[in-house]
Amino acid sequence: MQIEYKKEYSYHLGREVEYKRYGHAGKPILVFPSQDGDCNQYEEFGMVDVLSDYIEQGRLQLFCVGSIDKESWSDLNGNPRYRIEMQEKWYNFIANEFVPRIQDISWRSDIIVTGCSMGGAHAGILFFRRPELFETLISLSGMFDASMFFGDYKDDLVYNNSVVDFLKNMPWNHPYLDIYRKRNIIICIGQGAWEEELLPSNRELAHILYEKQVPAWTDFWGHDVAHDWYWWKLQIRYFMEHLDI
Repeated sequence: MQIEYKKEYSYHLGREVEYKRYGHAGKPILVFPSQDGDCNQYEEFGMVDVLSDYIEQGRLQLFCVGSIDKESWSDLNGNPRYRIEMQEKWYNFIANEFVPRIQDISWRSDIIVTGCSMGGAHAGILFFRRPELFETLISLSGMFDASMFFGDYKDDLVYNNSVVDFLKNMPWNHPYLDIYRKRNIIICIGQGAWEEELLPSNRELAHILYEKQVPAWTDFWGHDVAHDWYWWKLQIRYFMEHLDI
């Protein structure tokens, strides 16, 4: 398997950002790590191995980027405005610098965006804010309500990064709704250990998409399915086999 490690400067973040590319050809997948993770995490927890046949056959190529969660979502005692400003800078780096980089490298624009846990949250935020950039969303055990990390603090940027808040207020004539309807949307979460806090926003998102007449595969796995890499490996393989790759 071809693996490339790169470090490139981000204008929006004002620093170098690491990423890894797995594969040489095929449909590109933008992969976000779980909370505080780096670009090596997907490989370290066996997710790359699960998709290795797709990668080696030139059907998929993964672009795994690190996070700055420690400066944004995870810094619960930090200044909330600074934290959400860092999240916004990172969002702009991904949308306006990293996604175009993926398009340049892969010569393709049919990008899948995915992640587990906090990575699933990032995937959802990016997809629902910029649906024109992606073909498919696969969010596994994601979070879609920013109040889980920001509590009662609310401002314009927190709102923009809280999927259930901006989606439920999206007017019927908003052009994004038609784009969503043409995309593959997969939202999956278990109902077992360590998923309890995440289930309400997943259920709310499923309800909002239904109300907005946006087709989506919202899949709630069993009460034995935990917030854990074992299950995420099963889930990513399961959903990839249902996509046209």
